[in-house]
Amino acid sequence: MLRITDDIEIADWELTEQFVRASGPGGQNVNKVATAVELRFEADRSPSLPGPVKARLKRLAGRRWTKDGAIVIQCDETRSQARNREIARDRLADLLRQALVRPKRRIPTKPTKGSVRRRIETKKARGEVKALRGKVGDD
Repeated sequence: MLRITDDIEIADWELTEQFVRASGPGGQNVNKVATAVELRFEADRSPSLPGPVKARLKRLAGRRWTKDGAIVIQCDETRSQARNREIARDRLADLLRQALVRPKRRIPTKPTKGSVRRRIETKKARGEVKALRGKVGDD
């Protein structure tokens, strides 16, 4: 059971962990021990997440969201399998907490008349400066 907030908990059946060998340098340890973890969360089928949260989660997850509606988080930071597992679960919990926050509604505003007037005046002044940069005549 993964606790996200007081209201939302992720059941164990929604999480699948697979341990694989980590890539990169590490000597004999990297060739023998499967320390990297691949955490898979079936977000689309999760009964504990409301619809709007799932939509925000899909947008936040990006490439980690699969076609069948799961989030895949990989971690191979440390040489310890238990620590990698803990880091992956923390990343999933952070991602879910971000998806729980409802974005503020944008209220469109108009520029004030004074700011529009000032902007146009500066554009005209700049245009006059550029107009004076032409070739000098034979007067």
